[in-house]
Amino acid sequence: MPRYKLTIEYDGASYSGWQWQENARSVQGALEQALAAFVGATPRVAGAGRTDAGVHARGQVAHVDLARDWPGWRLREAINAHLTQAHETVSVVGAAPVGSDFDARRSAVARHYRYVAINRRAPLVFDKGRAWLVKTPLDVSAMHEAAQAFIGRHDFSTFRDAQCQANSALRTLDYFGVGSEGEAIHFDVGARSFLHRQVRSMVGSLVEVGLGKWTAADLRAALEAADRRRCGPVAPPDGLYLMRVDYPEK
Repeated sequence: MPRYKLTIEYDGASYSGWQWQENARSVQGALEQALAAFVGATPRVAGAGRTDAGVHARGQVAHVDLARDWPGWRLREAINAHLTQAHETVSVVGAAPVGSDFDARRSAVARHYRYVAINRRAPLVFDKGRAWLVKTPLDVSAMHEAAQAFIGRHDFSTFRDAQCQANSALRTLDYFGVGSEGEAIHFDVGARSFLHRQVRSMVGSLVEVGLGKWTAADLRAALEAADRRRCGPVAPPDGLYLMRVDYPEK
């Protein structure tokens, strides 16, 4: 069966997350329903990562096996037509045939996330549901400096959800940068893979540093403790975006 790589963006505010659920809206479910309306069957769409409820994506990747060959552009247009008709906030921005050995999750070599916080007193209007409003001034430089403790291979038990099903809490972070553009503060992080709610947990603790409640030493001590009870408040899902998934170059 021909296999296709799909590159997808979505506003996750109205979904229970990526993964299909019987009694809730999901991004995976929306895509499978759109495909079923096009090809007359319901193929399984496998994603590179299972984003949580309320989390967004600008560059999620998935693969799907279909019964016949389609030009990539035709597949993209057909899926999007049915998504639009169903009033889904999901869009397929790219579709291309790939080899049967391509697996959206297992073939990935890096995932890149951005968390967006808006640092101001006034309530959000255009960014409501798409960013975390932090009303108290944040020290961006202090957060960036503290975030460097996360880079490299560590036991991230402190920063993973209690329900995380990963066999090991060991992960290797390639980079973690914190910067600002006006009122917006961007937390950019990349790694081969992440633990459940790891990014939101790290961002929430970094904001404690930005507020002056924690020092960089406090953050490093929390990391080294490998104890979930040492994690700061978990950042809300609104500001998290899966930006890109990387694969080996052919």
